[in-house]
Amino acid sequence: MTAQTDTPGSVTTVYKVSGMSCGHCEGSVSGEISGIEGVTSVTAAASTGEVTVVSAAPLDDEAVRAAVDEAGFELVGKA
Repeated sequence: MTAQTDTPGSVTTVYKVSGMSCGHCEGSVSGEISGIEGVTSVTAAASTGEVTVVSAAPLDDEAVRAAVDEAGFELVGKA
C-alpha cells in the first residue's frame, strides 16, 4: 500500500521501520515524524514495524527518512 486518501484534504501513508522494539521506540519515531510540516497524526507500532502517518499532503520520502534516522531507526520503505 502506498498512499491513500483518508478524508478530503488528508493523505494516509504507512511506512515500514526497522529496529523498533518498545513503546519508547514508538514515541521516538512518532515524535520525530510529527515535526515534519503538514503531519497531523502519527501512530507507530513496534510489534509490526509499521508507522501510519496522516498528513495534509503527500510527504517527501527523504524528509520521513531523515526523521526516522534522527530517532535512531531505519526507514525500510512504504508498507
